[in-house]
Amino acid sequence: MAHYLFNLVRSDAADGPPVRELAAGFLAVGMWGVDEDGPHRDAVAAGDLILIYLGSPERVFVGRAELASAVHDWTPSEAQSYPGDSSSGVLLAQIEEWDPPAPMETVLSRIGPSETAKADFRAGVVRITADEYEAAVAVAAGL
Repeated sequence: MAHYLFNLVRSDAADGPPVRELAAGFLAVGMWGVDEDGPHRDAVAAGDLILIYLGSPERVFVGRAELASAVHDWTPSEAQSYPGDSSSGVLLAQIEEWDPPAPMETVLSRIGPSETAKADFRAGVVRITADEYEAAVAVAAGL
C-alpha cells in the first residue's frame, strides 16, 4: 500500500466553481480525475491511501480516501457521472471529508524538516510517506 497526495489548485478550476466546491463534487461521486501525463499515473493502485489537498492559496487538506481502482479511462457511465473534464481517473472508497480542513502549515510543523515535504506542488498526484499521511490525519482529528 502506498500513500499519495491528490493536489487540486486554482488553475485547475479557473473558469469554474471554487476549488473547495470542485473537490467536494469529486468526493460526492467518489471519483478523481488523473491527468494522462501525470506522475504516478501508472503506480497508483486499489488499496492505496490518499489525502485530498487544495493547493495555493488555500493550502489545506480537506479529506482522505482509499483508492477503489487504478487509473483508467472512464467508462461511459463514469464519464457521465464525473463532474470534471478529465477523461480518466480513479474511483474512491471510504471517503472522509474534513470540516474544518487541516492546514498544511500545521501538518508540516508535525513532520519536521524534510527535503520533500512542502506546501506547493506542480503535479496532481504526489507520492508521500506513511508518516506524512499520518501527520495530516492526526491534525484533522485534532490530535
